[in-house]
Amino acid sequence: MRRPRLAIGLATLCVAVGLPVHAWAGTSDTTTRQTLTTAARPVVDMEATVLAAQIDPRRADSTLTPGAQASVLAVEQALQAKSLLAAQWVDGYFGTQTVSAYAAYQRSLGYTGLDANGLPGTTSLTKLGQDRYTVGNTISPGAEVARDGYVVNARTQAMLTEAERLLGYKIVLDQGSYNPGGDPTSAGTHDGGGVVDISVTGMTAAKRTAVAKALRQVGFAAWVRSPSQGDWPWHIHATAINDTDLSTQAQHQVGDYYLGLNGLANRGPDDGPQVSIKTWEQYKRAQ
Repeated sequence: MRRPRLAIGLATLCVAVGLPVHAWAGTSDTTTRQTLTTAARPVVDMEATVLAAQIDPRRADSTLTPGAQASVLAVEQALQAKSLLAAQWVDGYFGTQTVSAYAAYQRSLGYTGLDANGLPGTTSLTKLGQDRYTVGNTISPGAEVARDGYVVNARTQAMLTEAERLLGYKIVLDQGSYNPGGDPTSAGTHDGGGVVDISVTGMTAAKRTAVAKALRQVGFAAWVRSPSQGDWPWHIHATAINDTDLSTQAQHQVGDYYLGLNGLANRGPDDGPQVSIKTWEQYKRAQ
């Protein structure tokens, strides 16, 4: 008599997690329970979580990043369970305390440098969620590749190629990514991945603006930089939103961009072309 009662329980569980009742038919009770338990776990949206980790630390208040609260809360609960985050910070807000806690977790896995920058990567996020949550909407910077004599990652390369398609002409770099200490005027933004400077030699003001707009459309936080703003020549600075290899300084630029700021130390108002802000992944889904 036990087996019919178990079958009814499994059928009820199938309905509860949104699976068809026949999902358990023809399988062992153990396998079925494992499958349904996994299906019932919350899904952490990696895209939303990484975005919150860039924006939330730059906010002047505790406003939550839209669409990220449930995912961030699941991550924070997992960090708390590992005694890396105090209960008072388990609130769905990926602020500086959560970034620091996540970086500590990455270091506990043996990661260093960019791999312990406080931004969730697919591997660390999945390990943290073992038996707690599953991970969806995963993102990756991809392998390092050469472009215009500099180094970028595959995700950045794809974004630049799409911006060129929108513009109808080639854009040329005058600084790449993964360049720690290579340009002191960049304040460390190029130390990690996802950040490039675009040469504007021979461009009119209108063309510079058009390039910055195309870069923004495909998922960069991009600005035209002038000599009046710092010790540098005219160029376009672009930071790939949600690149998990971003340096801390570049993460801050992305957060400021979402908050309507210019990505500079003075945190002035955004002076770039206005577009609907999207990540690269959001842009691709809209095509």
